[in-house]
Amino acid sequence: MPKIFICLLFSCTLFASEISVQVLGSGGPEGGERASSSYLIKKDGKAIALIDFGGGAFLRFNQAKAKIEDLQILMFTHLHIDHVVELPALIKAGYFSPRGCMLKIIGPTGNHYFPGLNEYIELQFGKKGAYRYMSDILSSHSESFSLKSYEVKKEKDFNFLGLHIKAVQVNHGIVPAVAYRVEIDDKVIVFSGDTSARSETLTRLSQNADILIAHHAIPEHGYEEARKLHMTPSHIAEIAKKAKVKTLLLSHRMHRTLGLEKEHQALMSHIYKGTILWAEDLMKIKVP
Repeated sequence: MPKIFICLLFSCTLFASEISVQVLGSGGPEGGERASSSYLIKKDGKAIALIDFGGGAFLRFNQAKAKIEDLQILMFTHLHIDHVVELPALIKAGYFSPRGCMLKIIGPTGNHYFPGLNEYIELQFGKKGAYRYMSDILSSHSESFSLKSYEVKKEKDFNFLGLHIKAVQVNHGIVPAVAYRVEIDDKVIVFSGDTSARSETLTRLSQNADILIAHHAIPEHGYEEARKLHMTPSHIAEIAKKAKVKTLLLSHRMHRTLGLEKEHQALMSHIYKGTILWAEDLMKIKVP
């Protein structure tokens, strides 16, 4: 093997970026010892993307040694309280950080029941918002940094500093919801958010993903109404199998599913032969 090729190969291996996912919140909306849904994507230890930010996630954000000034993008899967409630705390803390550049936020469009992301941000920080004393955050002349929001109606692609993000609308009952495929350094991480996945959208989005983060919010049997909002364990496994996902991380672990992990893992393992992991707060997974 030529020496120059050996050197180049060694150099690429030596300096390849480490990409990891860290769970900030692995729980649901009921409260308890787990924070509500929230995740970080880290590159070489720095938190560059934040997905959802439910109750307790702000504390976990700091415990994960994440820094607001490192974030490139924030993604909301939907606007249920247990996925967005701690955004104002993050923005307030950002005022005291060295961050000066714009923070971009992606989220769903609205409908009759829910505001879209743009309206939601306005309701928080606008001139007549709940936190209007920080309304300059929506201005390019902000004393700290400014926010820029992007709504996803059906499907949209974004490119931010080496991050390619495909955002696709998914079914979550009457709630406008978005799932995300994040590609970074030839690695693929998919966040299902809360969805019943009635169509093949999530399967297509998850094709050959290194990690699919799906929500273990309902048991295999019962909870007929909740099935309009969430996937059963067997349905999650079928999607992971069809999409040839390498690792499946089960999160959003609600009280009604806690204690069923052994039973559901056995059920899912009959369908999906890849790695199945159960999310815990502050768990960090290196993307292979």
